[in-house]
Amino acid sequence: MDLESTTLTERAEAALEVAIVKGELRPDAKLKIAEIAAEYGISQTPAREALSRLVSRGLVVAVGQRGFRVAPLSGQDLADITSTRIVLEVAALRQSIRKGDAKWEGEIVSCLHQLKRVAGRSRLLKNSPELDRVHKSFHAALIAACTSPRTVGLASQLYDQASRYRNLMLSNAIVADEFVAEHEELANVVLSRSANAAVTKLTAHLQRTYHDIYGAMPD
Repeated sequence: MDLESTTLTERAEAALEVAIVKGELRPDAKLKIAEIAAEYGISQTPAREALSRLVSRGLVVAVGQRGFRVAPLSGQDLADITSTRIVLEVAALRQSIRKGDAKWEGEIVSCLHQLKRVAGRSRLLKNSPELDRVHKSFHAALIAACTSPRTVGLASQLYDQASRYRNLMLSNAIVADEFVAEHEELANVVLSRSANAAVTKLTAHLQRTYHDIYGAMPD
């Protein structure tokens, strides 16, 4: 694939990701290559490649020879996402606490500040691309001292997959101060370098989305 096609693919992938995460493209919706190509003014080759990339990221599913659909939402799927995130991020957090330096600590503080600034603009939390960006940056900062790029990359992909469920959670009224306080408590316990306490706090935090939508996590 040449450079121009790669750029077109990346643009289509990014636009489709936003539409899926925001719910503009509904779960199980058919994704027709010709329609996507026409909508974004590209040929069918980069459109197909964009969809294939989103399949690898868990946001789209390939349906045999019949094309593509937006990945469905279900309690089972979110439980799987959450359990996998816990395994990956707990290991990455433990390593980050062992290996993290002053720069790592400073990035956590900086990301928390940005999260507080964006979330604190209104009494009730309002979802937005900016809030999702600073929220993801905060969680990435917690495990940034992990030395496994694959672990960090997989954690990022799982965050994106969970974003669709967080949007469901945020459709209910959530007090911004409570959201900020929870993340501040998580940051403080991580910065205290108490690994066991940090892991416990992170695990409960990651389970919250499932709990708020579906109830207790399955065994």
